[in-house]
Amino acid sequence: MKFVMIFGPQAVGKMTVGHELERITDLNLFHNHMTIELLAPYFGFNHEMWRLVNKFREDVFEAAAASDMYGMIFTYVWGFDLQSDWDYVDKVCKIFENNGGEVYFVELEADLEERIERNKTPHRLEHKPTKRDVTRSEQELIRTAEQHRLNSLDGEITRENYIRINNTRLAACEVANMIKTNFNL
Repeated sequence: MKFVMIFGPQAVGKMTVGHELERITDLNLFHNHMTIELLAPYFGFNHEMWRLVNKFREDVFEAAAASDMYGMIFTYVWGFDLQSDWDYVDKVCKIFENNGGEVYFVELEADLEERIERNKTPHRLEHKPTKRDVTRSEQELIRTAEQHRLNSLDGEITRENYIRINNTRLAACEVANMIKTNFNL
């Protein structure tokens, strides 16, 4: 089992790159909004929704790690200034590693101006209904960028299977091909 975690700030292109990577490999995409969009209509963005999101994701990870599936792509917004996010990433990775899986980290970064533009794309809005209030979504994107560190510092991630890509001026298919080639997926 190959587990590819694509992380970076909101609207950096994680899901779009994940769709392209899924298209050119045998990996299956499980993007972070699949669970969010399922539960937000019932609970809003409260503690109960996030508790269930994490429970559902963990169940999916456990089932995937124990399966004969080739691999999975997961997308995540990682707050590097939050110990709880470091603990969550470690927990998820251990689910796969404890089942003999290989974990690959893909960090995406892009200029804030580019991310604000990507926040409005039809592809994003089609797959993420909670982002369709673009004004609110953009405000949240900017607020989060001001309050949290959403990209790692140089040398902060020490995993062997790690790549960092500035995709400000790259198409999703280019980034997906870079990932596929770099990790021989």
